[in-house]
Amino acid sequence: MISVFGRWYRRKFSDPDAAMLLILIILTTAALLLWGGLIMPVLVAAVIAYLLDWPVSRMVRLGLGRTISCVLVLMGFVIISILLLVGLMPVISRQSINLIQETPLIWQKAQDWILTLPEKYPDYVQVYQIHQMMEGLNDKLVEVGEQLISASVSSLGDVAALLVYLILVPLMVFFMLKDKMFFVHSISSVLPRERRLITQVGQEMNIQIANYIRGKVIEIVIVGAVSCITFVLMDLRYAMLLGVLVGLSVLIPYIGAAVVTIPVAVVAMFQWGITPEFWYLMIAYSIIQALDGNLLVPVLFSEAVSLHPLYIIIAVLFFGGLWGFWGVFFAIPLATLVKALITAWSSNPPAQQHPA
Repeated sequence: MISVFGRWYRRKFSDPDAAMLLILIILTTAALLLWGGLIMPVLVAAVIAYLLDWPVSRMVRLGLGRTISCVLVLMGFVIISILLLVGLMPVISRQSINLIQETPLIWQKAQDWILTLPEKYPDYVQVYQIHQMMEGLNDKLVEVGEQLISASVSSLGDVAALLVYLILVPLMVFFMLKDKMFFVHSISSVLPRERRLITQVGQEMNIQIANYIRGKVIEIVIVGAVSCITFVLMDLRYAMLLGVLVGLSVLIPYIGAAVVTIPVAVVAMFQWGITPEFWYLMIAYSIIQALDGNLLVPVLFSEAVSLHPLYIIIAVLFFGGLWGFWGVFFAIPLATLVKALITAWSSNPPAQQHPA
């Protein structure tokens, strides 16, 4: 077994370029695991800089100076963000509070409906089974409520962190955009000379991540806006809140769409019951999801490396467990990185052995 492992290691990592790539991955992963929370503002700034680099580059090509382009693009981004927050946050907050207040009523109505099942299907459902299930669900709901209350109390201490994000992140984004080439050359000067595979993987992932971030933001905006308009036109309660949730659900492929279907269906059923209006809404929601998966995603991510759905789900679970929201957001680029690394090592020719 040791000899087999030794031959595999010499075949894959006898090349100094492959060894340097492995060392860089190990060091980067260790740094993120140890200090990921401390450098999170830097990572957030890097994400926003990736998003804004495309319009800055286009303005520079039109003849504007890079500094002026960075200022204009960053100001536009901040103004749009403020307008969205001012316009959406009060509505979303109000609808969230109303939905939380009505949750006990929705749950009571659901229990009343569940209690009718033994009468309708006496051969399949027994009364004691329903009571056991409802007792377990009630205990679970109480536990979840306690966790939400404790989380909201503990989040009061994050005000300082929020101020750090609001002040330092825009400054870091500006300097990352303005002095992009300076930082690229600085990073290149630190890397070892044996970096053929590092450069190969880095160039591929630079394109992949930039395309993914821009495409994902556009997808969130389009799906969220279409969902909000559809829900408002169909007079669904909490339309803005549910529309925003549907838009954000595209961050998690497959899983997000399945999870967000539950609140949409529950609110519609509570509002209309099992009526034609309920089915009309679910059909419209299904059409939005189908157009997103079969039309919008292929158009926005046509240059992305295709991954099997199972790999995407595993990546979401793994990286989301490591880094929370940002792990989920970057699950697909990180999975693509793993695939690029495997491809680079698999196609890497073994180092030539020179006779002594």
